[in-house]
Amino acid sequence: MPAVERMTITMPKDLAEALRQTVAGGEYASTSEVVREALRDWMGRRDAQRPDLETVRAAIKAGLDSGPGIPADQVFAELRARYAAKS
Repeated sequence: MPAVERMTITMPKDLAEALRQTVAGGEYASTSEVVREALRDWMGRRDAQRPDLETVRAAIKAGLDSGPGIPADQVFAELRARYAAKS
């Protein structure tokens, strides 16, 4: 195991009780083991979502770099006018 660093965390009472009950029930050997697994799961989800986040950031940047935008009120007014013309 790599070097270990001791940390103190705070959490709501219901989470702390669930943590204690999980250890008391024998699912894990210690509260630290539960927290380490939860953090590994969180890191895995975060890493899996990172490409999606980068795609969104790139799309936002492309939009910003594409030139000046059109005010939303103007866009909606044009859409309303087109819709009214078709009715």
